[in-house]
Amino acid sequence: MSEQTCYENYPLRIVALSNLLNFSIWIIGAYLLLGFGILFSILFLVYCIVMEFRVLTRSCVNCYYYGKICFSGRGKVCSLLFKKGKSGNFVTDKVTWKDILPDFMVSIFPIIGGIVLLIISFSWLIVLLLVILVLLTTAGNSVIRGSFACKNCKQREIGCPAQKLFETSKMENHETSLEKN
Repeated sequence: MSEQTCYENYPLRIVALSNLLNFSIWIIGAYLLLGFGILFSILFLVYCIVMEFRVLTRSCVNCYYYGKICFSGRGKVCSLLFKKGKSGNFVTDKVTWKDILPDFMVSIFPIIGGIVLLIISFSWLIVLLLVILVLLTTAGNSVIRGSFACKNCKQREIGCPAQKLFETSKMENHETSLEKN
């Protein structure tokens, strides 16, 4: 078996793929919310940008990839905008589902909006966009993170609170399913 490779700087193709996924989610979300008026669409895009700054200031400043090219390119961007934090803070931070809920809202807001639009006036375009949005949010993120990002991440080896959260959740789900059997 070959040893897993951690990137010092991620290849630009992974950064491009990661950002294409995020921007696709934002664009589809903004388009869906445009059904309620341009203000909703603009507010959604502002929310997306605020969430990016939240990640930069809470996580990226303390990450191993600060100043480097991580899977999303945020490490490099963060170093241009913010002063480096303490690397030890990244490892010791405890992340809960409550902490990442605001990030999930980037997908949940437009999904709810799209469902409301379907109730008001059915449209196959909205159905198609909702299906694409759900697939990008679930399968798309899973592929990016599982196959390209986390798998090759040096910070994961050092310690990643998000990885701990998801592994704990997987273990709890597995234990629950064993208890039912």
